Amino acid sequence: MLLPDSLRTKLDDTDDTLFYSSPRFVTHVDDGFIQQLTDLYRERLKPNTRIFDMMSSWVSHLPEEMEFAHVEGHGMNEEELAKNPRLNHYFLQNLNANPKLPLADAEFDAVVNCVSVQYLQQPDAIFAEIRRILKPGGVAIISFSNRMFYQKAIAAWREGAEGDRVQLVKSYFDSVKGASIPGFSKPEVVSKQSNLPSFMQMLGMGGGDPFYAVVAYRQS
Repeated sequence: MLLPDSLRTKLDDTDDTLFYSSPRFVTHVDDGFIQQLTDLYRERLKPNTRIFDMMSSWVSHLPEEMEFAHVEGHGMNEEELAKNPRLNHYFLQNLNANPKLPLADAEFDAVVNCVSVQYLQQPDAIFAEIRRILKPGGVAIISFSNRMFYQKAIAAWREGAEGDRVQLVKSYFDSVKGASIPGFSKPEVVSKQSNLPSFMQMLGMGGGDPFYAVVAYRQS
């Protein structure tokens, strides 16, 4: 088992659909983080490919100049997803209640997830799904900072330091493997840490949000 049940718990265990029922038309990280993420997408994504933006919102932070064959969105709030101009199609689903994605095998060239991985209670099942829907050689980019809805983040995330969270996401990728199922390449970490104490960063007191992305490719 990747995580014991005790580390999958949330302080607020009410239905997630209630928490996300009202739209939040804000960005949950600062401009510096967004620029680093967009630059990373510009480097790792390819034009005219199929992208799955998992746990998306009203913005995807994809490079404006890049055109894609299809961008599929997923999230928990329809108003947010409907406002996202980069999505060609989207669907609503609570991944903590049902981790099975309604998407075909090897359908996407890339899966991206921005500042949402901390809320997954079944990350092993979700990362297996990411592998399933990726084409061989396809890339998964999981980005995060130190900000979160604390009451909705799982215990494994809340109780860890930033470095622990990086290792946690790497372990999610590493969990997807088997004797007859090749998983992901060795996860690569792209990071830029803030030089301020974490409590000051969480209060928005300057210094910039730390940027972390864990990147891996589906092996064939």
